[in-house]
Amino acid sequence: MLTHRPRPAPVKESGTTFTFVTGGIRGALDRAKAAAGDGNVDIAGGASTVRQYLGEGLVDELRLHVVPALLGTGMRLFEAGSAGRRALDVVRVVESPVATHLKYRFVK
Repeated sequence: MLTHRPRPAPVKESGTTFTFVTGGIRGALDRAKAAAGDGNVDIAGGASTVRQYLGEGLVDELRLHVVPALLGTGMRLFEAGSAGRRALDVVRVVESPVATHLKYRFVK
């Protein structure tokens, strides 16, 4: 987990361990890739974290889950200039009564 404050790595009852990384987004991504081996790495977090990865061009796919509710406040995921202008291909759209799930792949 990306953080500004170092802390011990807790281990859940299931055996899952959370590692807190303070070396910035690239350091966290390098650690995640090493842990994933040939697998995929998911970036989850708040809008600030996602915007940082988008701004550095470190995201290959983008998944958005849109819920039909207006919260009125919060941080915008897309700020002007935060990700630059990049083309997206639609990979999948899944609709349900509670959310619309969108998956895009960035065009290289």
